Amino acid sequence: MRASVVSINVSTGGVPKRPVLFADVDQGGVAGDRHAHPDLHGGPRQAVLLITTEGIEELKAAGYPLYAGALGENITTAGLDRRAIRLGQRYRLGEVIVEITKVRRPCDQLAPYGEGIQKAVFDAEVKAGNTASPVWGLSGFYAAVVKPGTLRPGDAISLLEEAV
Repeated sequence: MRASVVSINVSTGGVPKRPVLFADVDQGGVAGDRHAHPDLHGGPRQAVLLITTEGIEELKAAGYPLYAGALGENITTAGLDRRAIRLGQRYRLGEVIVEITKVRRPCDQLAPYGEGIQKAVFDAEVKAGNTASPVWGLSGFYAAVVKPGTLRPGDAISLLEEAV
């Protein structure tokens, strides 16, 4: 399966984020996106948040009423194995190149999607950096933008560099 961008999502702050037809993405993040708590979110090392559609489907099967953008991600992907994503990897998303910088630690903003969702997507093993955790990547990955550009749903995603 070819990896691709499913949805680009923005909000005026908080969750959910809603899809847009295209977006310019640069070191500051996705154009038109705002953060409810800019002291905690955003910045060059957390410019965008990526979450896989496959991960959303796992959580939906566990009873959480999710959809693209619900978890606050800027970019919803398909065809990426969340368990294989590592800090330091670089990916090309259409014109844009990003570097994975951090596993997202979920906050209370996700509580409306169901009791226990934070623990369903992030555990002590993920916090410790253990990629063998069964929930590795369910909370999403922050990325820095290495090369800006315009992003559209359907754009191909490819791994450029493994983590060093």
